[in-house]
Amino acid sequence: MNNRRFKTLTTAVVAVCTLATMFVVSNVQAKKPFSGAEAEDQVNMLMAAVKRGDDLWHNPKLGTNGLACGNCHPDGSASNPHTWPKYQTNLGKVGTLREMINWCISVPMLGKPLAPDSDDMIAMEAYAMYTHRGVAIAPAKDEQHGAVPVVSGPGYPNADSGNR
Repeated sequence: MNNRRFKTLTTAVVAVCTLATMFVVSNVQAKKPFSGAEAEDQVNMLMAAVKRGDDLWHNPKLGTNGLACGNCHPDGSASNPHTWPKYQTNLGKVGTLREMINWCISVPMLGKPLAPDSDDMIAMEAYAMYTHRGVAIAPAKDEQHGAVPVVSGPGYPNADSGNR
């Protein structure tokens, strides 16, 4: 093939590719916004997950010793979900909220960890994040707080004097 013919063929191929690209790009459109009904369905699905997470958070059946997440963290926001990922001494590494939820289920609660991508884990994470909505995300922020002593239960006085 001579040089002139090669240049002509190359120019034709480039022109066809350019036209094809222009055609494809011109037909690409931004995704349409969700309709009001679609957006409402999405919010309803989120709120169903939050409700499920709330139920699980306060369910002692995730463990084997009668404890629930809510015993130490009365609501999901008490777990400071906005601070994850961060280094966590209990994990011995930089971990995620999901890993810490599983640590709490398996160590203090003596339960079986949840699959990280399970509906139950996603619901617990959704609950924790939802109860902490409006707080700026601050990965690695040190908001570790000491435990609040329990002053009721077996071995403690039942009268008001024991619950101060």
